[in-house]
Amino acid sequence: MDRDSRGGLGELGELGGLFVGLCTLDVIQLVDHVPAPDEKLTALAQTVAAGGPAANAAAAYAHLGGAATLLTGIGRHPLATGVTADLAALGVRVVDLDPDRAEPPAVSSILVTAGTGQRAVASLNTAGRPLPAPTEPTAVRDLADLVAAASVVELDGHHMELATAVARTARAAGRLTLLDGGSWKPRTAELLPWIDVAVCSADFHPPGTATPRETLAFLAAHGVPWAAVTQGPGPILWSGPDAHGELPVPPTADIADTLGAGDILHGALAHYLPPRLTTPADLLAPLTRASAIATTSCASFGTRTWMHTP
Repeated sequence: MDRDSRGGLGELGELGGLFVGLCTLDVIQLVDHVPAPDEKLTALAQTVAAGGPAANAAAAYAHLGGAATLLTGIGRHPLATGVTADLAALGVRVVDLDPDRAEPPAVSSILVTAGTGQRAVASLNTAGRPLPAPTEPTAVRDLADLVAAASVVELDGHHMELATAVARTARAAGRLTLLDGGSWKPRTAELLPWIDVAVCSADFHPPGTATPRETLAFLAAHGVPWAAVTQGPGPILWSGPDAHGELPVPPTADIADTLGAGDILHGALAHYLPPRLTTPADLLAPLTRASAIATTSCASFGTRTWMHTP
């Protein structure tokens, strides 16, 4: 396994959270409307930050006091320096599996509409940036050490070969695995048998499903014991062994920006989940707290401002 942003694997320290998946450079513009073709528009505000589901979840986990490690690929392009610096300032340790990549990191260009919080996103994500699972004996041992140092392993479904290898390692080590199901991706089905908890968006549609209830049934049939589907401001639908129900989402008067709310929910959920889930309360109490934090994040522009809001 390649070195982390500090030049080596270093001390593993206290048990924390291991976040596996996509890391981007987010360039976020607040606009009063999405521009029409050939229209030039002056933004109302701008922010630049490390982004991606796993990275944002790791940032939220670290903000809540957890020891967060992000396993991803970033590279050595000058833009990558800004990504790693942002994460370091948040207390997120980065283990970069692609440290010698000279090309720019994936950049997400994001427009957030003032007043509604709706966003438009364009990004390469992981296209052309594969991160295969480690195969060298030393790298495999390093991966096992990273997993052993975590009480929870969160995966966003990007870099699927790596995600599946980490999830299998986590299951063997008895570590809780949490899936951020933002959307159905190729080979997601291969990952599901190694997932303990899956929290998915309403845009997550496994083959043959059209409703959140069908998604929950699909996940259960594919070996995921605990699952939930978020529906924006609507109630969260959840299921577990021999139980299911709805969890209301805290209301918020002003929606400034919904960008990253799901990622923040997953980071907070990873922080509050117990090492083992045996009753519905083990899921619902952490999910209630995480949902409240995600809702709070929607009241401010960008993916970081909520961290500094009293």
